[in-house]
Amino acid sequence: MKGSGGKDGRAVSLIRELLVELGEDPEREGLLSTPKRVSEALRYFTQGYNIDVEEIVAGSIFEEKQEEMVVLKDIDFYSLCEHHLVPFFGKCHIAYIPDNRIIGLSKLARVVDVFARRLQVQERMTREIAEAIEHHLRPQGVGVVIEAQHLCMMMRGVEKQNSIATTSAMLGAFRENAATRMEFFSLLGGLKKAY
Repeated sequence: MKGSGGKDGRAVSLIRELLVELGEDPEREGLLSTPKRVSEALRYFTQGYNIDVEEIVAGSIFEEKQEEMVVLKDIDFYSLCEHHLVPFFGKCHIAYIPDNRIIGLSKLARVVDVFARRLQVQERMTREIAEAIEHHLRPQGVGVVIEAQHLCMMMRGVEKQNSIATTSAMLGAFRENAATRMEFFSLLGGLKKAY
């Protein structure tokens, strides 16, 4: 954390002001360090803005005679809803059909984190993950499915505790071929609550 100047100092001041607006006393013992902690947490939760997908995948794409579907299921993620700045979280499932190029599996999970660690809506995040994989790997097709629970629905508003939002992005062979999509969904074993 930087000193009292710069962006971090300004964020700490703004969070302190917010506490006052909410009717709290930022001088009470339990809140003395809260503005600094919240500022640091928000910077961590949004670190995806400072990460370039190119840097993540560099050196991790390999020539391989492979044209069968690759599926990575149940990638945990946590993100912040851009509408209320409260978390949504769940599982991301990724499939791609290589065009004689594969990527290290851990890099797929890191691509998910790049986009999850931004202020997001689930629909856009799903599309961004698929498009990033398509752009860097150039496969025959990419499929991404995200299942998530949204605290903005659970803690406020309709207060529905058990609802799951499911979004998908299908590119290339996954969009063009129903059998390919069905194989992906079959390999997922059916969509389910995974938490």
